[in-house]
Amino acid sequence: MTDILMPALSPTMEEGTLAKWLVKKGDTVAAGDVIAEIETDKATMEVEAVDEGVVEEILVEAGTEGVKVNAPIARLSGGTETKAPEPQPTEKAEPEAPAKTEAKSEPEQAKAAPAKAQSKTEGGERIFASPLARRIAEQKGLDLAAITGSGPHGRIIERDVKDAKPGAKPAATAAAAPTERRGETRPVQSLQQMGIPEGSYDLIPLDGMRKTVARRMTDSFRDVPHFPLTIDLQIDRLLEARGRINKMLEKDGVKVSVNDIILKACAVALKRVPEANASYSPEGIALHHHADIAMAVAVEGGLITPIIRKCETKGLAQIAQETKDLAERARTRKLKPEEFQGGTFSVSNLGMFGIKSFGSIINEPQGAILSVGAGTKQPVVRGDQLAIATVMSVTMTCDHRVVDGATGARWLEAFKALIEEPLAMMV
Repeated sequence: MTDILMPALSPTMEEGTLAKWLVKKGDTVAAGDVIAEIETDKATMEVEAVDEGVVEEILVEAGTEGVKVNAPIARLSGGTETKAPEPQPTEKAEPEAPAKTEAKSEPEQAKAAPAKAQSKTEGGERIFASPLARRIAEQKGLDLAAITGSGPHGRIIERDVKDAKPGAKPAATAAAAPTERRGETRPVQSLQQMGIPEGSYDLIPLDGMRKTVARRMTDSFRDVPHFPLTIDLQIDRLLEARGRINKMLEKDGVKVSVNDIILKACAVALKRVPEANASYSPEGIALHHHADIAMAVAVEGGLITPIIRKCETKGLAQIAQETKDLAERARTRKLKPEEFQGGTFSVSNLGMFGIKSFGSIINEPQGAILSVGAGTKQPVVRGDQLAIATVMSVTMTCDHRVVDGATGARWLEAFKALIEEPLAMMV
């Protein structure tokens, strides 16, 4: 008899949602067969069987949330050992070095059975603890809510519960002290503690995507030394060029949007000012070989940034087809990890909502992000004459460690020239 275990779709994953079973009790499966779909915070992943046999029992029903990694989810007859299915494709991990270090110090964690220790405080706040720490706490009858974690983000790890006694609260270590340093968090007060009475609001639980977006944006805004650069662009020629392009592509059923042209212009500008196509790392400044442009797409429960790879090498028709496909699959959470992880530069466009100007938070490890506002008719001065033009404001938020003011200004100058004379993209 073989237990099929909940797989880890990334090294930092602790739990997931078993979205759908593609097999049922009595079915025969072979190694490599897709047996289930599991939801991560940003995508739905297909899971393949790593052994053959007959499905004897489904242990976790479809739609179950919060299934712990390595928890048994089904049972096969004919197997000889417990195995975890392999996700297809394997999700790349977000760069979180502290979490990886902890995993190395707790080698038994991968073998630990799903713990029954409490996962929330009485006030409904989530308790962050490693699987091994939860198992030890359950065996010793410890209250995790009374324990101060010394791991990354205040997480409770093995050393915090190893010597603890029921009812006792270990003294906080230096690592657990609330600070503003990267990877550590301030104590979070409840709404009641901040003066909002219980029962005066409806609470929508945070799903995995919202938690991830909240954590990454907080880290970026707090830890990346960022600054904005804003310019106005006249886009009448761009609009005229778009009309002519779409007329030529009409027979092929392809329609190019203003945003598609902006993505192409960003890519070409990054090749002309390669210093802006860069990322900061402790080892040095990484200058990227290609302009992999991430576009922000609003989805239910958060935001995701699918990527147009090697955007500088692609024509507008191809970019239009790719953006449409990626946006549709992003909204149904069908993107593969490699389609939304990485990227060298981001574009966020709120022009369709009538927003004239705004600034975005940098999507690490990218060195900059461009915020695009709406194009509106405005009076402009041409020479000594007053005229009317369609003006669009854009704001480039830069990581000052990588893109300083002069570099950002040179990139915006190149971008402005491409937007105001789209034919320049062909040269």
